[in-house]
Amino acid sequence: MVKTNFLGLELKNPLIVSAGPWNRDGGALVKSINAGAGAVVTESVVSDTLLDVRPRIACDDKGAQNIRLYSDIQIEGWEREIALAKNAGGIVIGSVSAQTPSELAYLASKMERYGCDAIELSVSNPAMESLEVVASHPDVMYEMTKEVVSSVKVPVMVKLSQNTTNIATVAKAVKAAGGAGVSAINTVRGILGVDIETAKPALSTYGGISGEYIRPLGLASVATIAQTVDIPLCGIGGVSSAENALEYIMLGASAVQVGTAVMREGYEVIGKIARDLENWMEIHGYDSVEQVRGKALRNMKSFDEMKFEPAVSTVEDMPCVDECNRCYTVCVYDAIKMNENNVTVDKNECSGCGLCTFACPARKLRLKW
Repeated sequence: MVKTNFLGLELKNPLIVSAGPWNRDGGALVKSINAGAGAVVTESVVSDTLLDVRPRIACDDKGAQNIRLYSDIQIEGWEREIALAKNAGGIVIGSVSAQTPSELAYLASKMERYGCDAIELSVSNPAMESLEVVASHPDVMYEMTKEVVSSVKVPVMVKLSQNTTNIATVAKAVKAAGGAGVSAINTVRGILGVDIETAKPALSTYGGISGEYIRPLGLASVATIAQTVDIPLCGIGGVSSAENALEYIMLGASAVQVGTAVMREGYEVIGKIARDLENWMEIHGYDSVEQVRGKALRNMKSFDEMKFEPAVSTVEDMPCVDECNRCYTVCVYDAIKMNENNVTVDKNECSGCGLCTFACPARKLRLKW
């Protein structure tokens, strides 16, 4: 039921564990595979490794900041690591990172030779500003993708950055160069927070923000690409539940990547998401992921298509949540009145902004025309 075809690969489910320290070597890849991942992506491999800075990962209840740049295993060492994952029955996607087309092609060829089933080009690391610029230039991405595609026989996808003027244009360049698909988005450059007592940031430099913080950005990027480019999509950013995975799939993705959730909740979260996804599909009468894909995309509209007719919030006949005044608090137009848990809407004041319909935990407010 949850089997899916992505990049020509038959996955048992659409959950791919993304590149990151949770997939740092063969043993970690095997953990992801045994936990139920449809596929795994190696930590990003480079030509010359560096020692890790310490500390390099920070987190809170919504996401994480990571300044680990790439794998600390030399390219030759990945032959053993990939063999471990393949022997465990996993579908392995090799992540490679470099600043020139020829270097990317060299690394990709090595990873293919070691047994990778596909290649992901990591060209948008937010902790490395030069690569972030590369990911925003369609002509450069075309050359990089074309060089790698001509050097390997396995599918090649490109991991795109949200930090670009037009992500769809970059995706078009990837397709024109022969890329099999794109994944979106990479982590976003940021600072997780500051300890105001010590005046120290969570980490002492900029890094990649991941988790719940970036899911809206990832969803928008996937939808934008799906609306403008006919290319297989893998959604990334804040996937920690079946509901999150379905959001990406309904906006056009064929698969999703999970990373920060694995780091925060353990490898067991992979199997939980997969089981919950299958249960949801069974309850809702779907036989395949493809039947779900793009359903929400069809409900997306341009601004010009939005309704401008008068609309007001109306109150459904159901009880409020005890001691809740969220609708009253958020109404910046002073249209909502409360009296002992009774909610009323002044239709002369209500402008139909819709905020209260999202704020109400009981979902008793509806926007009607």
